Amino acid sequence: MWPSMGAVYRSQLSRARVARIPLLFVATFQSIGIMILMRGVIDAGPGDEARAVVAGSSVLVVAFVALNLLAQYFGQLRATGGLDFYATLPVPGAAVALGTAAAYASFTVPGVLVTAVTGCLMYQLPLSGLWLLLAVVPLAGAALAGLGAALGLLAPRAELATLCGQLGMSAALLLGVLPASRMPEPVQWLRDLLPSTYGVDALAAVLGPATDWGSVGANLAVCAVTGALALALATWAYRRAAGR
Repeated sequence: MWPSMGAVYRSQLSRARVARIPLLFVATFQSIGIMILMRGVIDAGPGDEARAVVAGSSVLVVAFVALNLLAQYFGQLRATGGLDFYATLPVPGAAVALGTAAAYASFTVPGVLVTAVTGCLMYQLPLSGLWLLLAVVPLAGAALAGLGAALGLLAPRAELATLCGQLGMSAALLLGVLPASRMPEPVQWLRDLLPSTYGVDALAAVLGPATDWGSVGANLAVCAVTGALALALATWAYRRAAGR
């Protein structure tokens, strides 16, 4: 399992290496642009709004690549018969889904760091809490990558996979950037269904003056559980699509 996943991971990294810089630029520029726009209506300082914008914009980089682009990739792969190639390889289906998801999530690391540092400087937040990105990026990336892969594999057409990926990224933008306390209760319920928002809340907590580590640990634990479930769903969706 693990050697196979490593081989798929390296293969996907080498195939997408040419497109990595444009992808990172677009994802990072989008998130920084959102922070610049929000700076016009939100004051700098350790308030809930400023911390939510910086944390949400940083995780949005992960959503753009791991959810949106991965949904498009697997949707096109399924539509063009590319899954037949992977089906002939002596590797488990889980290795293909997990290795590809990990490769796409890896693209987000530089963009997340640039976005988080820029946001902290722009909103006058402490940089000392950014070490939590070491946990937030892989956990949120696993959850969003698994969800994106599942959307692409389960969509009956490539166009629908692209649409689902765009809608998922829009949900991550609208539900992740704004503080939950400012949302109506029905919207808060929808926010609770999006796994990346738990990573956003954990990161926002450590950017404030007083950190509730119990809440941070709980949010990271939920993010880890939802990530495992999302990757399991992606693995099942791959086996289902490859078996047809």
